[in-house]
Amino acid sequence: MNKMELIESVAEDAGITKASASRAIEALCSGIERSLRKGQKVTMVGFGTFGISRRKARTGRNPQTGAPISIKAKKVVRFKAGKQLDRSINK
Repeated sequence: MNKMELIESVAEDAGITKASASRAIEALCSGIERSLRKGQKVTMVGFGTFGISRRKARTGRNPQTGAPISIKAKKVVRFKAGKQLDRSINK
């Protein structure tokens, strides 16, 4: 499912216009992004938790030449599914 399909699904399920659903989804995504930038976790009970973790700098390999390359440290977004979501997927 892509973003447009999600907007259509939310609009249909909630009985609202696609424009309203689009604004709601944009607001949700923006809120999650702002919280993560501040270093906060975002927890939606039953759905899951978004958080930030740090990857250490490491040495990798160029797959074509096999030459070692340096990979910088960086922050990455993590998502851990909640119990309810996990159960619904693993029925």
